[in-house]
Amino acid sequence: MGFIDINPPVPEDGALLDAYSETVAGAVDRVGPAVSRIERLGDNGHGSGFAISPDGLIITNHHVVSDAKTVRIRSANGAVGQGSVLGRDADTDVALVRADMDVQAWARLGDSQKLRRGHIAIAIGNPLGFDWSVTSGVVSALGRSMRSSTGRLIDDVVQTDAALNPGNSGGPLVSASGEVVGVNTAVIRGAQGIAFAVASNTANFVVSEILRFGHVRRAFIGIVVDTTALPRRVAVKAGMTQETTVRIRRIDAGSPADKAGLKEGDFILAIDGQPVGGADDLIRLLDGTRIGKDTPISVYDLDSRIVDRVLVPAARPHNGA
Repeated sequence: MGFIDINPPVPEDGALLDAYSETVAGAVDRVGPAVSRIERLGDNGHGSGFAISPDGLIITNHHVVSDAKTVRIRSANGAVGQGSVLGRDADTDVALVRADMDVQAWARLGDSQKLRRGHIAIAIGNPLGFDWSVTSGVVSALGRSMRSSTGRLIDDVVQTDAALNPGNSGGPLVSASGEVVGVNTAVIRGAQGIAFAVASNTANFVVSEILRFGHVRRAFIGIVVDTTALPRRVAVKAGMTQETTVRIRRIDAGSPADKAGLKEGDFILAIDGQPVGGADDLIRLLDGTRIGKDTPISVYDLDSRIVDRVLVPAARPHNGA
């Protein structure tokens, strides 16, 4: 007569799945209480956010708060209060809110440069009215670029297959260790398993700029450019490999570019030795670290010469957004 083993050995795959489940649950336990629902007053707009400090600093998306000065905050423990929008940066879709209520918990911003494809990615947020939902997947790709609402490219975007829906915006993308490695920001409509998060290092930079200056500083040199083909003979003469560059269409009088001797029609080949293949490269290379500093610029001018000039970028005028 046979017998039934009431304690069969656990398959190895089952043990691995249990370990994965415990990892995800542990990360959610650490970060979940820091996640809040962010609501714009006066309309139905809402999204997610997460506290990063005990004094109530909350990160969310720019498109979640829009142009609001105050928002309603609903925390994971059911508390409801308001928060003041300290600053926003449309160019990276990041905004910073200070809650006027005690936060239940706060999350730690991790180092997004340590991410690798295949790492566990956990999204926590408030999608489609299903508050404090959790989805998980993996980091699908790193170093993506995504166009912001201002037309500027957001660099170093994290791609993940963790399911995101409207309402997840502004919530945290969490690593297996329970650190926030991204701010969930966008999905591709009609696509399955393709979602994006602003890298935590970018968010950390934006938060620092807002706390110090009230906005994100970016360099300004006072030109309007077009991306155009780079003549092959010019590329060879300059020792460059790119096929495109930018040509100056307009220069503001008295601007840093004007003072440096740049002219309408000049090609900008490189900034501080970094090739300029288009307008996006120009924007990326003129970040806040260039403000007030001598910046070498390589130009192919109207006299068919490749010349090196030095300009001193100013802070880009702030529009208060």
